[in-house]
Amino acid sequence: MSNSSPGPEITYAECRQCGTLIAGLDGRYSCGVCGWVNHHSEGHRPLPRAEDDTDHAADRPDDNRLS
Repeated sequence: MSNSSPGPEITYAECRQCGTLIAGLDGRYSCGVCGWVNHHSEGHRPLPRAEDDTDHAADRPDDNRLS
């Protein structure tokens, strides 16, 4: 059995600025009507680190970054 956390959860709330019903991932919201955005620290769980991404290019010598 794997101990990995489940994927992101879609959550819903009212925009604190205009009252529109908005959806977000894990409690992080952005209103498409008025542009309000809540702070990332208000989410329901910590954001993943770049190093946790299986496609993270920092450890690969052949990454495609411009120098």
